[in-house]
Amino acid sequence: MVAAGRSNAQIAAALYLSPKTVRNNVSNVLAKLQVTDRAQAIVRARDAGLGR
Repeated sequence: MVAAGRSNAQIAAALYLSPKTVRNNVSNVLAKLQVTDRAQAIVRARDAGLGR
């Protein structure tokens, strides 16, 4: 969903999670991908064929 450009609030609503849970998970994903922001994560995901 991050790769599709959705906000934390949109992701939280779609998955019935709190925005804080989504924010924490997005932070963990960014750390694991070794990127500094969502834009870099989106580029990585799209290069891998996700988010289209």
